[in-house]
Amino acid sequence: MAATQEILQDVVIKFAGDSGDGMQLTGSQFTNNTALLGIDLATFPDFPAEIRAPVGTLPGVSGYQLHFSSDKIFTPGDECDVLVAMNAAALKVNLRTLKKGGKVIANTDGFDTKNLRLANYPDGQNPMEDGSLAGYELIKIDVTKLTRESLKDFTLGTKEKDRAKNMFVLGFLYWMYNRDMENTIGFLRDKFGKKPDILESNIKVLQAGYNYGETTETFSTTYKVEKAKMETGSYRSIMGNQSLAYGLIAASVKSNLPLFLGSYPITPASDILHELSRHKDFGVKTFQAEDEIAAIAAAIGASYGGLLGVTTTSGPGMALKAEAMGLAVMLEIPLVICNVQRGGPSTGLPTKTEQSDLLQAYFGRNGECPMPVVAASTPSDCFFAAFEAARIAVEHMTPVILLSDGYIANGAEPWKYPSSAELPSIHANFKTELREGEEKFMPYSRDENQVRPWVVPGTAGLEYRMGGLEKQNITGNISYDPENHQAMVKIRQEKVDRVATCIPEQHINYGPEKGKVLVLGWGSTYGAIRSACEELGREGYSVSHVHLRYVRPFPRNLGVILRNFETVLIPEINNGQLIKIIRDVYFIDAKGYNKIMGVPITKSELVTEIRKLL
Repeated sequence: MAATQEILQDVVIKFAGDSGDGMQLTGSQFTNNTALLGIDLATFPDFPAEIRAPVGTLPGVSGYQLHFSSDKIFTPGDECDVLVAMNAAALKVNLRTLKKGGKVIANTDGFDTKNLRLANYPDGQNPMEDGSLAGYELIKIDVTKLTRESLKDFTLGTKEKDRAKNMFVLGFLYWMYNRDMENTIGFLRDKFGKKPDILESNIKVLQAGYNYGETTETFSTTYKVEKAKMETGSYRSIMGNQSLAYGLIAASVKSNLPLFLGSYPITPASDILHELSRHKDFGVKTFQAEDEIAAIAAAIGASYGGLLGVTTTSGPGMALKAEAMGLAVMLEIPLVICNVQRGGPSTGLPTKTEQSDLLQAYFGRNGECPMPVVAASTPSDCFFAAFEAARIAVEHMTPVILLSDGYIANGAEPWKYPSSAELPSIHANFKTELREGEEKFMPYSRDENQVRPWVVPGTAGLEYRMGGLEKQNITGNISYDPENHQAMVKIRQEKVDRVATCIPEQHINYGPEKGKVLVLGWGSTYGAIRSACEELGREGYSVSHVHLRYVRPFPRNLGVILRNFETVLIPEINNGQLIKIIRDVYFIDAKGYNKIMGVPITKSELVTEIRKLL
């Protein structure tokens, strides 16, 4: 009997299993398939913190959440409609996120006595059999057994066969959501083209999963989500780190400056290094240094030599780079420092997200050491934030900190990518010769924005001294004069402040220009804030949303906007950092909402919090 088809507006699926179950690959393939259909989506990969967590245990669970919809969406969803649980630990960790009445697709082989014990279920308790899942639709599939059966004619070992379990699940879900499998088959051919046994076994299991749904009479309904109504243009699915790398490449092209990345691998920033290393055809040079200090020092050297110098890291690496950042401020040279934030302090939560490095970006260096700070808000926005950070660095001769975080870095969404012609040119302030009337080069002479000239070493007649000691104003000579030091501190601060005249005024992202409550955000809280404000707006409440890209200096009209609202709420994935700065700068008694659990703030949490203020 043919299955009936049901049209859904949106769906949230959580793929969960052991680290070796391939849930990240399964989720990313389903995501790519969804993107090709023009359906809006948002993802949230959730990695174990340990590289080799014990198999079958709660700390070893790897998850991938995907929200896809025929409407515009901004978050990967608060609750799941479908939970794929490859073992008992995956079910235990993620069941709290499943909606009542939602589907549990469970690999029954992962619920044997050993797996139940590893997941800390009491002896004799099995959620597959004890009725504890009565409030859900339970779909039990022995994925392991069916995978092995489909590969009985292959000479692979049992371990190799079991690695294809994720393809069985993916095939079944392709059937359930009325999908074509060709994009995944193409991916497998690209990945395993030189390993025919592995290639054919994965394709065989993928098809077996699809056929299982089609031929098993247990399942009578398939589902379909229609194409989203989105602005016309060319789209692709993009992850935050990938987007950030592309933004840096675009800035390199539009500034005519070769891009140099000095980096040391660190979670969750390493993929920027990996991505940039693939683009030597754009003149990109990548250097994997022996440590964080060497990485930023190399990037500073590249900038001194006339390149677009970049270094990438996370919070612990920012601490190590602090002294060299001060050197870049003293030298007044362009440098982009990308901090993909994670939970801290110390090693903290390497694979979990947090926004806890804002005050570090503002103040985390010795002395008076101001730098512009730019923050990305979504995976696709990383492109534009990175481009803008590079523009400010080059045109204002200053290091710039670009803040992303683990949630943005590993998440994915559709991106309407711009053409090169749509991007503005970036103008480097190079000086190549003395002007008429100049007797000697003055490296710290300045324009109206307090920006000094950029000179490539070796330029005849423009030799000058560089270093970390305080500079004499105009000449650049070493100076210990107290009045000069105070003057230079004020000049360096004024240069950063004047960036505000060269960035757009702040706009209101959603809602009226005046009203009861303004929700002010930065970084990865964008999706949750926007979704919460839209929901309350549809109910008739006066709620507005402003999201900051420029966190230092603030847009010049921000104070006016803030004072147009009775209450300002600032949600952050930290213990309250932006709120301290806003209170200090604008004397506004803003209210905070803080979550420090290594996971994003959800829409429903914010709706509840905003209702209290209304």
